[in-house]
Amino acid sequence: MLMVLALPVQARTITDSAGRVVEIPDDVTTVFAAGPPAAILLYIMKPEAMTGWPRALRPEERAYIAAPYRDLPETGRLTGRGGEANLERVLQIAPDLILDFGSVRDTYVDLADRVQDQTGIPYILIDGRFENTPAALRLLGEALGVPERGEALAEDVEATFARIDAILEDVPEEDRPRVYLARGPEGLETGMKGSINSEIIERAGGRNVADDRGATRGLVQASMEQVIVANPDTIVTWDPNFFGKVFEDPLWQGIDAVEDGRVYLSPTAPFGWIDRPPSLNRMMGLIWMAGLLYPDRWEGDLRAETRAFYDLYYHVDLSDEELERLLAWAEGRQPN
Repeated sequence: MLMVLALPVQARTITDSAGRVVEIPDDVTTVFAAGPPAAILLYIMKPEAMTGWPRALRPEERAYIAAPYRDLPETGRLTGRGGEANLERVLQIAPDLILDFGSVRDTYVDLADRVQDQTGIPYILIDGRFENTPAALRLLGEALGVPERGEALAEDVEATFARIDAILEDVPEEDRPRVYLARGPEGLETGMKGSINSEIIERAGGRNVADDRGATRGLVQASMEQVIVANPDTIVTWDPNFFGKVFEDPLWQGIDAVEDGRVYLSPTAPFGWIDRPPSLNRMMGLIWMAGLLYPDRWEGDLRAETRAFYDLYYHVDLSDEELERLLAWAEGRQPN
């Protein structure tokens, strides 16, 4: 009788963005995304390794995701608001690796250590700050065994950053567009300067009017009076309800952005171009916003760049109809 011996799984170590040295399998084939930003990063980098989406895709998002991954199960999330994935679910899935992408503060380090200890599944944290994107892509590419993919994406991000830096090189801060991010149906939730929600406004060369000199970060509720005093010349939103009424709302009538027709509705399929969630989806928003803020300096065709982005990052070849539906939002028109 022939005896078959199980070979030990080959392992290697990786140092994640929090400085944690984590032992991971040499061949990572399944990954549990701890939250939506991590799921997007994983889908972009190595979709075949996905074990599911933290939230099942909505009908309007499905066309913008490659067919094999549209119907992956809903797994819940380990991090952020509404974290409902329990460790029993993670153990049932039994991934090779757990991935989180975003903050690497102590809270998230403690969670990663605790989950790793309780499940025995390696858990890595990758810094989600926008400026760290190239390093994040290279780190994850190495971890997942696809370094060439990580390098190609990192170089693409660096090229976009360089294009914007060239535009902004001779534009003084005081001459840059004054931008307000209007979140929610009333447009009064916004991201403070320096927050993860407004990073692309500032990276694209806009001056975020929600600025209290760093005393507050993150999302805040603004008053109408504060928006009137700030008087932005450009408003961006992802909420179609706000966009649909802002030009007729007397409270917003006197604001320069509204008077000049410079209120723009961000696409949200398959993921938001501004945030929602703050992951690599923001790179498309950065391209779009640089063109909005500096139309005479940004050399690029939005249609061509959208097609190229969705192909390289989302693994989909957009039809003309899908492209037009996206760009109706991006060009300030309600989609049909």
